[in-house]
Amino acid sequence: MAHDFSTLIDRTAQGSAKWAAMRRANPEVLVGIPPFSVADLDLPQAPEIVAGLREFLADAVLGYTEPTPACTRALIDWMTRRHDWRIAPDSIVWTNGVVPALCTAVRALTPTGAGVIVQPPVYYPFYSAIERNGRRVVRNPLLLQDGRYRMDLDGLRRLAADPANTMLILCSPHNPVGRVWTHDELRAVAAIAVEHELIVVSDEIHCDLVLPGHRHTTLASLGQEIARRSIVCTAPSKTFNLAGLCTSHIVISDAALRGRFRAELESQGQFFVSAPGLKACELAYTHGQEWLDGLLRLIASNQALLREFLRERLPTMGVLPLEGTYLQWLDFRKLGMSAAALKRAHQDEAVVFFAEGTTFGAEGAGFARMNIAAPRAALLAALERLALCHGPGGPAA
Repeated sequence: MAHDFSTLIDRTAQGSAKWAAMRRANPEVLVGIPPFSVADLDLPQAPEIVAGLREFLADAVLGYTEPTPACTRALIDWMTRRHDWRIAPDSIVWTNGVVPALCTAVRALTPTGAGVIVQPPVYYPFYSAIERNGRRVVRNPLLLQDGRYRMDLDGLRRLAADPANTMLILCSPHNPVGRVWTHDELRAVAAIAVEHELIVVSDEIHCDLVLPGHRHTTLASLGQEIARRSIVCTAPSKTFNLAGLCTSHIVISDAALRGRFRAELESQGQFFVSAPGLKACELAYTHGQEWLDGLLRLIASNQALLREFLRERLPTMGVLPLEGTYLQWLDFRKLGMSAAALKRAHQDEAVVFFAEGTTFGAEGAGFARMNIAAPRAALLAALERLALCHGPGGPAA
């Protein structure tokens, strides 16, 4: 099938959360200008998934539904092919999303008041999953050295040694900084977790979105000891733009942890996930490889375009290396603007809607996250507006 990565879909009338937020913030936004904030796509869906869902819905009964053997097999085969990770069917727990799974894991697997370690700047729902469930956020900030982020393993080791800290939520690949943690980095994390008996919730929702020259390693694939302490959160949501179907698969190898996780899910009445979501998952993992290859080419091409544009037109802006995800971390610190002034300049002057850096923690001050999985023309137009705003003579220069 032909795959279209050049058409921009205005999702305002569809109730898109990010388009609605953009228009609330600036009602004067012209038609044809998309937001670059939230991590979903304004591109046509993979036609293989659309066609398969149409066929499914023609005679489907949309009642309470369990994953079929075909759905489970599609997931297992995908993870084996792409990540050399072999999943036991009974280790899979289906949930209504990765963020609900994070909340469930925190409640089920840590005591009230426990410390949960995160590594900011990091995906902002990590904070609410911890704090709204009566636990404490324990920060182990990433280190930015020579233009590249790395984990502070010494800091992690020190925090893990405190018995009051019982869980680490790992972001792998890391949102928003775009790192794909190496095999050696993850082995070090695993060793710390095993030594200090930390439970690790590994958010690997971006695992399929890895750029050339890098390879994703699933934490639970690094041996039985760490697998027994891991809750690996994955989904087709980011890979195939299916977040609205609210269907995720959580892999928990240890039967005791899995039992506690399931019990917490069921205590909140979560027994089933979306019937169309399960079918879309099966279709994506069975027929979506070619479409994903095209998306990855778009991301790599757009990242190269962005780097070259900023080098020539906005050399004061920094571009962090993008190894995985389609979320580009941009460095505006040399402009010397406050977070509030930067946000106003972007939304009101440039009309470019980012996820502002402080959303991901205080460590994100002076940065912004840009979703670059957009039609090339839309990205280039946004960069031109940014150059007018921050370039010589611009209102935010």
